[in-house]
Amino acid sequence: METYLIAGLGNPDKKYENTRHNAGFNAIDHLADRLNIRVEEKKYKGLSGSAVRDGKKLILLKPQTYMNLSGESVSMAADYFNIPPDHIIVISDDISFPCGRMRIRPKGSAGGHNGLKSIIALIGSEDFPRIRLGVGDKKAGTDLAAHVLGRFDRDSAKIMEDVYDKAAEAALCIIDNGVPEAMNRYNGIDLAPEKPEG
Repeated sequence: METYLIAGLGNPDKKYENTRHNAGFNAIDHLADRLNIRVEEKKYKGLSGSAVRDGKKLILLKPQTYMNLSGESVSMAADYFNIPPDHIIVISDDISFPCGRMRIRPKGSAGGHNGLKSIIALIGSEDFPRIRLGVGDKKAGTDLAAHVLGRFDRDSAKIMEDVYDKAAEAALCIIDNGVPEAMNRYNGIDLAPEKPEG
């Protein structure tokens, strides 16, 4: 059976819930709701859940290694199921885009994201699709760590709920129709009417 791994990146622990860096975790939660499964099983240094959809096995994963070591969890799950890089979909936050935007790419560098950097190093490839969720750039004078570990304001948090839902939809579109089709459908979408800064 064809198997896909969909990993959403974030940090474990209550204190990191709903921070910008945990956008990937939240998108996985939305995808799990769509598939009517729970992502609670402690496996592969993460929390996982699985579903069979249209004859394909989908493994959902939330690494519990902290962001900088995300590759340990992703590579462990990929090795266990013998999943090639092009069947690993990674969902992460991105400060290059405002809230309300997301960008799908078939492959590429880490772009300064430590979670992606860890995955690339440990699976030994950049050739995996990723869905990058805009969380807004940091304000001048703000520390980057403080920005990504901070939370959205109320308006931005509402917009991000729509983004998480679209990211879940986009992940399924990649599986059903391929990365180019998903890029065509979702890369132009902007869900923020007034572009809040996040």
